[in-house]
This record gives sequence, C-alpha cells and structure tokens, in this order.
Amino acid sequence: MKEINWNEVTVYPLVAECDSILDKELQKECFFKYLTEIIHQKIAPDSLLTNTKILDTIEVRVTVFPDSKITFEPLFPTDSLAYDKQKTDSIIKARLTDFPKIEPAQKEGIPVKTQFILPVILKAD
Repeated sequence: MKEINWNEVTVYPLVAECDSILDKELQKECFFKYLTEIIHQKIAPDSLLTNTKILDTIEVRVTVFPDSKITFEPLFPTDSLAYDKQKTDSIIKARLTDFPKIEPAQKEGIPVKTQFILPVILKAD
C-alpha cells in the first residue's frame, strides 16, 4: 500500500474520442481539449452578460463521479460585479447537459471521483 501514489489517478477520465491514445498524459490532454470544445459549443448560443464588450473567462469546476455522472459549477471571483451570477449559473447548468458518456478516472482499477477546473472564455456582446 505504501507504493501506491494516492494523490494521483492511474487513469484520467476518458471519452470515446480519446480511448485509443495509449500515453496517459496525451489521453489527459485529449480529454480536457474535448471537454472544453463541447462546453464552448453548448454555451455559445447564449450570451453570458457583462456590461462591457470584452472577452472574459470564467472558471468552471467539473466533477466526474465514479458512476460517470458529471456536474458543473461556475466559480466567480469574489470581487466581481461584472457577471450576472444567477443568470450565468442557470445558463451553465441548463446548457451543460446530455454529454457523451465519460468514463470516470480510476485508481488501481477502481472508479474514483475527480474534480478539476476548466477556464471557459465568454464573449460578451
């Protein structure tokens, strides 16, 4: 048991588009790229508002559970008034549904919960 690194997963979460990649780090990069693209596609039709015409970024905490369930939680800067937090939160939760199946991360062959933070670029109109 002392030889197991309990702070790192054996296999990162995985989607079908990345499962043919054998290298662990390349699989991880593929997964994050895929997830980021899907999130952008799903949010793109909506306008997440700020009061100025700028590109801005919001961080989203993504949790992948052992049963393949996935949740998204926007993280807002504590001093930011630029976001309509309620509207942004509801848009993210409403739009980020019906994801393709995500295989959970594994530790020594056992599915485990993982969390990570993805930056999502918002284009304000």
